[in-house]
Amino acid sequence: MTRLFTLLAMVFALALPVSAADLGDDGLHKPAWLRDTFKDLSEDLAEANATGKRLLVIWEQRGCIYCTKMHEEVFPDPKIEALISENYFVVQMNLFGDVEVTDFDGTTLPEKEMAQRWGVVFTPTMMFFPEEVAEGQTAQQAAIVSMPGAFGKGTTAALLTWIKDKEYLSGEHFQKYLARTMADQG
Repeated sequence: MTRLFTLLAMVFALALPVSAADLGDDGLHKPAWLRDTFKDLSEDLAEANATGKRLLVIWEQRGCIYCTKMHEEVFPDPKIEALISENYFVVQMNLFGDVEVTDFDGTTLPEKEMAQRWGVVFTPTMMFFPEEVAEGQTAQQAAIVSMPGAFGKGTTAALLTWIKDKEYLSGEHFQKYLARTMADQG
C-alpha cells in the first residue's frame, strides 16, 4: 500500500508545472524577466534600447487559461526563457486593469481603455515594437506585429527569433518564416 501512495505522489508531482511564474496580487503571472515600469511606452522603449533589448508588451488577464499555458508550458522552456531574458524588455498589461498607460503619442488611459484603443481583444497578446517609433504614432500603429493567442514552444521560439533577428525586414511573412524554420529543424 505504501508503494501505491508513493507512486501516486510521484505521478501528481510530475503533473505539476516545473517552474510556473508566481501570481501577483492582480492575478497575473510574474516571471523574473518581467519589468515593473510606469507603463509609459516612450520611456519603456528608451529603456529597452538602452539595455540593447526589444520592447515587448504582453497583455494578460486574471484567470486566463491560455496565459497559464504559456507561463507553465512555454515560457519556462530554457531556450524560450533565454530568448526572452536576453533579448526582450517585457512590460505586462492587464486587459481589464485600471493602471494608467501612456501611449507613444502621449495619450494616457487606463489599461482596459488602452486595450480597446489598440484593438486588443484576446489574452495573451504579444505586441513587439521597433527600436524607433515615429512621432505621433500609437502603439497599435507602431507595432511590428501583435500576436494574439497561446502557441507551442516551436512557434513561440520562432516568433521571438523572427523579431530578434529582424527577419520581418526581409518582407518574409512570419507564417512562411515559421514553415521554413520548422522544415529546417526536422
